[in-house]
Amino acid sequence: TEARMSREAWVRATDVSDLVHGEAQVATLQGQQGLARDPTQPEPPEEAGGGA
Repeated sequence: TEARMSREAWVRATDVSDLVHGEAQVATLQGQQGLARDPTQPEPPEEAGGGA
């Protein structure tokens, strides 16, 4: 029915909104913790040989 289709569309839109909001929250938390990386900077190597 039209009502069911409308509800399904609403659920999909809500799910997408929740997903986007969740990803934004994760990025904000990472930034607050200093974990967010500048996408223009290369990531430092995990082990640069030797190790301290």
